[in-house]
Amino acid sequence: MKILIADSGSTKTDWVLAEDGKLLRRIRTKGINPVFQAEEEIAREAEVVAQALEKALPETVCFYGAGCIPTHIDTVKHALTHALPGTDRIEVHTDMLGAARGLCGHHPGIACILGTGSNSCLYDGQQIVANVSPLGFILGDEGSGAVLGKLLVGSLLKNQMTPALKEAFLAETGLTPAEIIERVYRKPFPNRFLASLSPFIAQNLQEPCIRRLVLDSFRDFFRRNAMQYEDYNRYPIHCTGSIAFHYRELLEEAAAGLGLHLGTVVPSPLEGLIAYHCPQ
Repeated sequence: MKILIADSGSTKTDWVLAEDGKLLRRIRTKGINPVFQAEEEIAREAEVVAQALEKALPETVCFYGAGCIPTHIDTVKHALTHALPGTDRIEVHTDMLGAARGLCGHHPGIACILGTGSNSCLYDGQQIVANVSPLGFILGDEGSGAVLGKLLVGSLLKNQMTPALKEAFLAETGLTPAEIIERVYRKPFPNRFLASLSPFIAQNLQEPCIRRLVLDSFRDFFRRNAMQYEDYNRYPIHCTGSIAFHYRELLEEAAAGLGLHLGTVVPSPLEGLIAYHCPQ
């Protein structure tokens, strides 16, 4: 049986077509989030996948995505049904369940996402049993790319970092303070814009103020999310997402400082999802 599995965030969507545990195709499209996108826009991204697959259409689709809460599931299902006609079964789940299944498989644990946004859950080996609401990058999303970018530009524009670092940032990005305000407050997808500033942070981790910014945000993530689950010290804390993977050293330092057991850290849960849905 051919199965199409999608792991979707606000920035990008990774799709894999597998059959009997064997990977057939891997496709990347723009991010899909029904909180911010209409059904027609989601369908256009799914049609890109259908065209790439040509005649190798799946019997089953398992879509795990940001924003796929109960009130938005039908929007994604309708879009996928339109773009992938003839599919026998379409399942739409939260990206958090995808991360939990991909990271933990059939074992209990705490699963975390640290990408454009952040999220976490306590997983019993089959389903999510507890979830601290991430609240988005304005009220929450600690440790995410969007929050790291928000903290960076806020500190730079309020002159809380060195003038040399501020000049380097403006020169490298080509942005002006006015353009930053425009992108954050008036343009769509400010979270994507703020997360796109992560490379500058990664390139300047030798700066004490930058390193402290990242470490503090990761500590906030663990304290305000993972450490809220009952008996959290009984479980490994597994993480996925671009921020978790590329800042792994600082993530480990933050976890160790809080006495936490950090488990698997991978850029994407897709390999684990293939194993979960297509056991050998």
